[in-house]
Amino acid sequence: MILDRIQNPDDVKKLNEEDLPVLAGEIRSFMVDHVAETGGHLAPSLGVVELVLAMCRVFDFPRDRVIFDVGHQSYAYKILTGRRERFADLRRFGGLSGFPKREESVYDAFNTGHSSTSISAALGLAVARDLKGEDYKIISVIGDGALTGGMAYEALNNAGSRREDLIVILNDNQMSISKNVGAMANYLAKARTAPHYDRRKQHLKKVLSRTGGGARVLSGMRRVRDSLKNLMVQGMFFEEMGFTYLGPIDGHDLPQIEQYLQYCRNVKGPVLLHVLTKKGKGYPFAEQEPDRFHGISAFDPKTGKTKNGGGRSFSTVFGETLIDLAKEDPRILAVTAAMPDGTGLNPFAKMFPDRFFDVGIAEAHAVTYCAGLAENGMKPCAAIYSSFLQRGTDQIFHDVALQNLPVVFAVDRAGVVGEDGETHQGIFDIALLRAFPNLTLLSPSTEKEMKQMFPYAFSLDSPVALRYPRGKVSEWDRDFEHEPLSDGRGEIVKKGKGVVLIALGIMMDNALAAAEILKQKGIEAGVCNPRFASPLNIDFYKELAEEYDTFVTVEDHVLAGGFGSALRELMAAAKRDIPVVSLGYDVGMVPQGKREELLARYGLSAEKIAERVAEIESKS
Repeated sequence: MILDRIQNPDDVKKLNEEDLPVLAGEIRSFMVDHVAETGGHLAPSLGVVELVLAMCRVFDFPRDRVIFDVGHQSYAYKILTGRRERFADLRRFGGLSGFPKREESVYDAFNTGHSSTSISAALGLAVARDLKGEDYKIISVIGDGALTGGMAYEALNNAGSRREDLIVILNDNQMSISKNVGAMANYLAKARTAPHYDRRKQHLKKVLSRTGGGARVLSGMRRVRDSLKNLMVQGMFFEEMGFTYLGPIDGHDLPQIEQYLQYCRNVKGPVLLHVLTKKGKGYPFAEQEPDRFHGISAFDPKTGKTKNGGGRSFSTVFGETLIDLAKEDPRILAVTAAMPDGTGLNPFAKMFPDRFFDVGIAEAHAVTYCAGLAENGMKPCAAIYSSFLQRGTDQIFHDVALQNLPVVFAVDRAGVVGEDGETHQGIFDIALLRAFPNLTLLSPSTEKEMKQMFPYAFSLDSPVALRYPRGKVSEWDRDFEHEPLSDGRGEIVKKGKGVVLIALGIMMDNALAAAEILKQKGIEAGVCNPRFASPLNIDFYKELAEEYDTFVTVEDHVLAGGFGSALRELMAAAKRDIPVVSLGYDVGMVPQGKREELLARYGLSAEKIAERVAEIESKS
């Protein structure tokens, strides 16, 4: 295999041109085989193999520096930069990250995991390079999906005016995770069918140079160059922003990509190369279903079917519940930021196409958009992953909470999500949201609770957020009748004495299991389902403090500013001197790994919870 001979990008430079298509095929086979075992972002990386090969041949990595926007298209780059042997542990605890990571390799210039950041970071690197008098190339590889995020335009605007040497490669596969939406998607669609400006320009120069007076004509043409470009290309948006625009070109034609990249190296100032690629290229199942193979769990490479399946997810239950509510109330609308499938909203979009809005990868806009809808009498529900909602925090405060507008936030993927690692763990939402005025924060632990909480959320004339995890719903309450939701009150699920486990949301499963373990040790721990993360009802917890000597809070969240912290503040305000022991993440960065593995590592498995409670009881 040619791939066996590649240890770094310099080895790619040594290859003959006829070896490159073979190597591209080997890289794709390698990725499919390994991602089939570990899961990962397969379709995006399959689509950029030729682009990565061409970059390795043209640029001098790691001296030249490349930033992959989001980073889910970086697998081929990792393979060619000395990390092939580590792919067996891709996205596993202690293994290779699924995203670029500076701590992992000198070839990774900047950590990425969220969208639309690469041009800003690349410009910062370029300005610092020039201030230090250094000389090397800086490249941002950004997808057309990431161009639906406002931060990318802020960076383009800044970069175009500063004029530092900077190369932006627009990887255009017509998708982010799902199909792209918005005006930029339409604009790029026109660009894909536009004549190639540079080819026409060079041809016209050759023709005029052979005719008398051609030089004068060319001189006049330069003076009206912008007008001609308006007629000849659809890249004028980027030209007007201050970039030299090249393309669009075939992102799977290696010689052509190399030629254009060589040209980009020599362009002064910012240049944008528009490259057309096919998401999932080379693996038929991924080509046919690029959205499903964007980020996929372990699968059978022969059939494309995932190995893990079954069970209803919280996202599915949310989508079904919202449909039921929308049937009864025409004011209920659904909004998402480029995640209709992941958030469970595809069925809603099919049933209520006029009441479903995908705003692209633009979380901040999504929040304020919902604020506008709410102010004018609608009942919008914004379904956004916890780690992505962080990008709209200012808008939640300024545009929703301060005005007390009735926007419902469906905060999906709350808690640790596992293999995607630090950038995607949803472990900060309580700390961020509970500080805001007027906002109610709920955490359903089961399907039954979710179906109870969403109608309650829409009944309040104020902002509400419901945080729930990735994965299958719990059914611990199959034979349990929940109390009506009321103003921050929790409910007692299991009576005990001495210590009470107060477990938020999905942590109820582990708390109940821990209580059974403790029972075998002669410890009758109570279990409380708080239901609310904010506000907390002071009377309820004062009553609870009359029955128990110690509170042990359990949350899938960082301890700083989390639910346990809120309960401690509440008891201090109530002048109740009761110990509140909090179990959660005592670090700000939880690494990648399987969810169960991470819960055990941070003391949140049933066994670890029981151990901690037994230790507390032994000292009391």
